Amino acid sequence: MAAPTPVIHTPHTPVRRVGVLSLVLAAVVAVIVLAFAWPSVTAAPHDLPVAVAGPDQAVDAVTDAVAEKQPDVLEFTRVDDRDAAVVAIEKREVYGAIVLGDAPEVLIASAANASVAQLLTGIAGALEGQVNAQAAAGAAAAGAPAPAHIAVTVTDVVPLASTDPRGTGLTAAMFPLVMGGMLGGIVISLAIIGAMRRVLAVVVYSAVGGLVLTGILDGWFGVLQGDFWVQWAAIALALAAIAAPITGVVALIGRAGIAVGPIVMLLFANPISGAAMPREFLPGAWGQIGQWFPPGAAANLLRDVAYFPDADASFSWLVLAGWTVGALLLSVIGHFRTAGGAEPDELATHEDDPVAAAV
Repeated sequence: MAAPTPVIHTPHTPVRRVGVLSLVLAAVVAVIVLAFAWPSVTAAPHDLPVAVAGPDQAVDAVTDAVAEKQPDVLEFTRVDDRDAAVVAIEKREVYGAIVLGDAPEVLIASAANASVAQLLTGIAGALEGQVNAQAAAGAAAAGAPAPAHIAVTVTDVVPLASTDPRGTGLTAAMFPLVMGGMLGGIVISLAIIGAMRRVLAVVVYSAVGGLVLTGILDGWFGVLQGDFWVQWAAIALALAAIAAPITGVVALIGRAGIAVGPIVMLLFANPISGAAMPREFLPGAWGQIGQWFPPGAAANLLRDVAYFPDADASFSWLVLAGWTVGALLLSVIGHFRTAGGAEPDELATHEDDPVAAAV
């Protein structure tokens, strides 16, 4: 008679662990929702830089009227004339301009941001009513006949590409760029042993990935304008600035450093990057803080090289280069710290040993 098959009882997970894990997962979900929903829910325009030109009396009247109806929304900068206003827009010093005089005009730049362009277009309608009311009042006071209607022209100085008329393509491209850099750093950290080999992998991945993404966004979708190779350099550097910190921290502390990607780049830096909305829409100083991180610098730089070649993009270039170089230096430090340049496990520690290499 065959012996009965023993029954193996798998131990159950302790109830306390189940409760703790559930609470942790709930907290993680809450953080993710807050990170991505908070900027949109709290978004409100404030201190948007806009140029204004024209006679002093007319400028004072218009700026006072705008400030009364929409306080703290616009921050006016006086310029000499229309040409100076156009230059300021093309250099991305202002989002648009109000030009007053015999032929009042509102200048917008939909390539800078479609929401701000729409806001300024609405102001043009209010300005037209105000200008005509003042002209009618002046004529009545002088006993003159009612003047002809004065139209306020809206001119798009830097329009979006015809292939991306709403700017959604350029905005949507930023999240895959952040994800691509982050996933590249994570995969390289997991698949490649040796900090210096990871440095090489980041450089090659960024260069090739930048070429592929530029080909898609520029050559295929047409959402980017301007010089192809400048765009490639910007995208490649952005990928490196996001991927390299992950591999650099992994070289120092081991695979726990992979969390740099999801926590720093995705949950913290991406929501305040200003990619989906102008940084002036974010509360407090968060919009400015976001420009010091790779997602924000990449979003700003890509818009500059695509539509605003005259803008001073040196800050964004330096931010991306600083993150890349600093992270690669972490990899070098980690290389000398662990001999093999990887997380402190047996394989990585002895990877560069002569005996191991000979085997």
